[in-house]
Amino acid sequence: MDCQHGLSFSTPEEVLKYVKEYNVASIRIWFTDMLGFLKSFSITPKELSGAFKEGMGFDGSSIQGYRRIHESDMVAFPIASTAQVLPFRPGGSRSMRMFARICTPDGAPYQSCPRVILSQNLERLAEHGFSHMNIGPEAEFFYFSDSNSPTLLDQAGYFDINPTDVGDDIREATVFALEAMGVPVEYHHSEVGPSQHEIDIRFQKALRMADNLQTYKYIVKEVARRCGVFATFMPKPLPNENGSGMHVHLSIFKDENTNAFYDKNDPQHLSGTAKHFIAGVLDHAREIALVTNQTYNSYKRLVPGYEAPVYIAWAERNRSASVRIPLYKPGNEVATRMELRFPDPTCNPYLAFSVMLSAGLDGLTNETAIPDEMTMDLYKLSNADRKKLNIEALPHDLFEAVEVAESSEFLKEALGEDVHGKLIDTKHSEVDKFRLHVSDKDLKEHLIL
Repeated sequence: MDCQHGLSFSTPEEVLKYVKEYNVASIRIWFTDMLGFLKSFSITPKELSGAFKEGMGFDGSSIQGYRRIHESDMVAFPIASTAQVLPFRPGGSRSMRMFARICTPDGAPYQSCPRVILSQNLERLAEHGFSHMNIGPEAEFFYFSDSNSPTLLDQAGYFDINPTDVGDDIREATVFALEAMGVPVEYHHSEVGPSQHEIDIRFQKALRMADNLQTYKYIVKEVARRCGVFATFMPKPLPNENGSGMHVHLSIFKDENTNAFYDKNDPQHLSGTAKHFIAGVLDHAREIALVTNQTYNSYKRLVPGYEAPVYIAWAERNRSASVRIPLYKPGNEVATRMELRFPDPTCNPYLAFSVMLSAGLDGLTNETAIPDEMTMDLYKLSNADRKKLNIEALPHDLFEAVEVAESSEFLKEALGEDVHGKLIDTKHSEVDKFRLHVSDKDLKEHLIL
């Protein structure tokens, strides 16, 4: 059952055998709420066999975006293939975690569970003749001294090393923990902002990547806590520095080895499939922004001048565009992909990957024509120039993002009517609270009036 990195199981029986042989003392069941927060409850090993067969009941009305109080019973079934041993030993005992399949009491998949939503969207790939979608996210984060204020650990910049980069050893410990949990890592480094970091996890099929990304965020925060510092994925914690984004590399495959995005005869090695897919993502970019960038703070990152894309366009090497095509390397056709640059790591990965896929498939279905490539620095264009080129901007704040998403029939179909409605209601409430809040800046600048 042991792999070089993490564990590999196919059946509940294999998990039960491992738990008994290796004296696993606790089983943690993980799932995700509508806003992307990881939820967990623990069971003892003696309950695990029953959990595989009958599930574990819980109150869905207490979970953001799940059921209402008068129909709140939910059931969580642990998924054997996701079992991994945590790299920490609470109380000195071995603990295992598994993601859960959330169902209604009659055993049907719960249609508003984010993991179910992604699974069902991925099933649509077969209708178009594709086998799977690969995802590779780059989720940036900051280390601060504590959770009370953004106190920097160092002034390290891009690719700095010890002793300038104080976070290097913490990142290294995080990589070891991720690998131990079956989350393969490609590389890690300090980022542009002081105390800002990035650990790149290797691309995977979309559903596994969503699980891996939730594991990644948990491990980053937990290792930091154990090292006496605080890790945050907040998009814009420092006013005059780059924010933390989550560039998402994406491609779809005809089978296990054939990249549907690759065309050897195209100057940019992009197939017609890739171009229609990219066109669909660009076409729906303003609508999906509420899912990929879901907080008020998200839009403080999406401003010109801080390496964050604001304008809806694509280019081969232009990092001011919202979609970039990484440079093709001969002989590496499987790596042909698009990079969506505006999402941030506060998103719910299951829902974010769902809307990206749905947007791309919509482009394929409608054979949406890809717009002209924009090779110039989009930040330096005037508003008039951008208007002539038909370049739209992403929503400039959460209020606009909610307004765009609320009227989107596309988004309602991609997420399901229930989650779409709950998300809009939740974000309207957040906008209202933010608009009513009187900040220290308000008082400082306007109290004298």
